[in-house]
Amino acid sequence: MVVCVAAVAFLFTLDLWGPSYAPLGGLTAGILFTASCVGWALLTLQDGVLTGLRKAVWVPVGNAVFSIGKLLLLVVFATALPVLGIFVSWAAAIALSVLPLGWVIFRRLIPRQAAADVDREPLRMRDIGRFLAGDSVGSLFSLAMINLLPVMVAVRFDAAHNGFFYIAYTVGGTMEFMAINMASSLTAHASHSPESLAGGVRGALRRMTVLLVPVVVFLIVFAPQILAPFGEDYAAHGTMVLRLLAAAALPRVAVELYIGVLRVQGRTGVLALLQGTMCVLVLGSAAMLLGPVGISGAGMAMLVSMTVMAAVSVPGLRAALSGREPRPSWFTALVRRRGPEVEEYGTTWARRAAERREEAAAEYAQEYGTDWARQTSYLRSVHDDTATPAFGFPVYVQDPQESVGASGEPDPGRAAVRSEQALDPGESRLALALWLLLGLAAVLFWAPLFQASDITMDQLSGTQLLRALPPVTLTAGVLLIVVHSAAVSLLRPRPALLSAGLLVTFAALHSAPAVLGWEPEPVRGAWYESPAGFLASAAGLDSPEPLLRWLPAFCQLLCLVAVLAILRATGLPVAAQWGAVWLLAVCGWALQRPLAPVALPLQLLLSCLALGLWYISRVRGRRRRDARSTSAQN
Repeated sequence: MVVCVAAVAFLFTLDLWGPSYAPLGGLTAGILFTASCVGWALLTLQDGVLTGLRKAVWVPVGNAVFSIGKLLLLVVFATALPVLGIFVSWAAAIALSVLPLGWVIFRRLIPRQAAADVDREPLRMRDIGRFLAGDSVGSLFSLAMINLLPVMVAVRFDAAHNGFFYIAYTVGGTMEFMAINMASSLTAHASHSPESLAGGVRGALRRMTVLLVPVVVFLIVFAPQILAPFGEDYAAHGTMVLRLLAAAALPRVAVELYIGVLRVQGRTGVLALLQGTMCVLVLGSAAMLLGPVGISGAGMAMLVSMTVMAAVSVPGLRAALSGREPRPSWFTALVRRRGPEVEEYGTTWARRAAERREEAAAEYAQEYGTDWARQTSYLRSVHDDTATPAFGFPVYVQDPQESVGASGEPDPGRAAVRSEQALDPGESRLALALWLLLGLAAVLFWAPLFQASDITMDQLSGTQLLRALPPVTLTAGVLLIVVHSAAVSLLRPRPALLSAGLLVTFAALHSAPAVLGWEPEPVRGAWYESPAGFLASAAGLDSPEPLLRWLPAFCQLLCLVAVLAILRATGLPVAAQWGAVWLLAVCGWALQRPLAPVALPLQLLLSCLALGLWYISRVRGRRRRDARSTSAQN
């Protein structure tokens, strides 16, 4: 569902992404594009599922079927569909891999793994959620880096140079995915036996040296010959890009293996911070280098950024190889006050959880005679108040009785305190980092924008706006997307952070053209002219024209507030609420010209609907409280 919504939002904003995506504007192409996006998401998820089931041998098989299939289908569709041939061949090849792999996973591998783990207590959703809260944020950063880099090239250059870059990026990206898959295998195997982490890292480094180094050397030496079958222009313009991307795969190995180590250790806060920094470095440096250097700037940005991140990751890899406990990062020391009693465990909650675990283990060791009985009872008892977030440290889980006050009624205050204590401090540090990144993005967006030259054209398209924006401003826009995605993925919602991110994004979208000298056209109609004239006379303005220019944008902002209230009343998850509102903000900006005449009546309608739902929810809540009071008295 999320992929479908994102694909539809992309199709509605095609004008913003350049002429390279114009063929997707038709209905048939749009449906095929949405279906291929869903299939690609399933293909990506299947790789992770196969790795987690410790059947990673199927991953290269599926990738080989996809790669060979798209090449064979390209021969068929290249002549039949000159414009969409490449896209259709890729989309059809996805089905060749997704369908058989899906059958293998659901009919063979999952039942077999379930039978093997029948005596093991499965992880609870609370445990999985804590781990994913940090890991999903880091994955969003990584996906943004991989997928937005070719989009930046497609927006900046014409279709020919986009083709030169994409062929080189596809060949060079093969080395990148080798490192990613190796790190995923390390996570899957070491999580079952954490004591083998050092050996797993050592073996992964050995295998990557044997497999990757010769391939990288081959790509660097024979890059012109590899690109020559695509045409002389591809060899002339894409050779340097391919060589830079191939060289960047070597430091990427160290980064990806350290990411695998962090997952095994459960340090998801550091993981998200590492991948977020890597994303900002790659996309930021690419935005600055694409202009003066050309498409080779993307390869340079990847090589330089990966080298810097490898230098940061090497100390952590050395600690994992030596078997030492991970040391707190400088960021952890900055945001957390430490006392002598928590030095060994890092935080108070970790120390208390470890003490409870040791006491319970000692008690059960005396009560039960066999290891199997003791371990089973330990898991069932200790997990009542302590959970292990997938691959990491114990986390306190709130006992429902602890949130009940003396009168027997739920005590929200005590529940909030216990919930706050139960939070992973890594997520709190991540939230602070996101606040800092949001402030940095705001400064980087508007500071160079005020120094840019004005736009002189009467009509402004999305592509023209992107070309007029300074590279640093574009980088800040990407950073805003990443910050919002990370904030939505946090386990505990941060309404203040989400609201601030949405407001900054809304202000950035609507103010950028105005700062460059292009203001929206004044809206006409009885809905606007009467209130604008009244407000202009009350404020002492000479003309209501400035209000007529910006009143639709203000109404759009109020519409977003009303939509958020409606979504909250329907009980949707918080992440879905803010994700939908953010997409509506972007789509509303892209469609501001056709929406301007109806923005005010639409805002009034949504506000009335939000007030109605709010009143209904209050009535239902009052009835539930009365029913509970009556039952308690009886």
